[in-house]
Amino acid sequence: MEVVFAAVEAYIGPKALAIVAREWGIEAAEEPGGEVDPGLLQFKRIGAGEDLPEALKRQVPWNWNVTTTHKIMKSDEFGSDRAGPSPHELQKTPVPVEEAAQSFVRALIGALHVHLGSPLVKRFFRHHFLSRHLDISTIFDFRTPTRDLSWLCRREGFEPPVARLISETGRLSRHPVFVVGVYSGRDKLGEGSGSSLDEARIRAAAAALKAWYLYKPVEVTVPSSTEGELDTSSWRPNYVDCGEVIV
Repeated sequence: MEVVFAAVEAYIGPKALAIVAREWGIEAAEEPGGEVDPGLLQFKRIGAGEDLPEALKRQVPWNWNVTTTHKIMKSDEFGSDRAGPSPHELQKTPVPVEEAAQSFVRALIGALHVHLGSPLVKRFFRHHFLSRHLDISTIFDFRTPTRDLSWLCRREGFEPPVARLISETGRLSRHPVFVVGVYSGRDKLGEGSGSSLDEARIRAAAAALKAWYLYKPVEVTVPSSTEGELDTSSWRPNYVDCGEVIV
């Protein structure tokens, strides 16, 4: 789940939304000044060098209550243990520009949903957020890829994975290169290279795990795709794997 939370935060997290707002041309206004009516300003900018107010500081629940479900329900959708401030607290205390910018983007999406409807908002979201490239393979961090791959093959009923040397060069030199493949029976699951056999074997196992978990269905449908007038495709349940490997 950590990879899912990291991917969601990379697309619509506070920093990502602040970058989107800056690309849209959203800037902070000075008060007092002639740029905007002071009565229309919703947030006050926190001064340089000032400490964050209590409403924005990290709030950790009791140790017995720190669970992923609790974090999602009580803090934010990314599973972090940072309790988000309420709108009333933000209006009374200064906030960083990033906090105000991401709040503006969220408010804009909500306003578009109210006035334009779900189909147009989903198209707007795809064009401005999902169109950004995110290499999810770089988020994975396998601590023991060989053991995880063995458990995955056992769970799926595959033959035990076997590492085989595909090619090598410069074994007796200062910079050898080994190419190792991981096979399950006659099927090659992954391939990796390294300066040692162990490094190449670990990279091959990690490549096999990424190939398994980073599959992409040919046609992805969601239940909301049947709603509205712009998208009339029929919804079909998508394939979901058995979940994470528990070692």
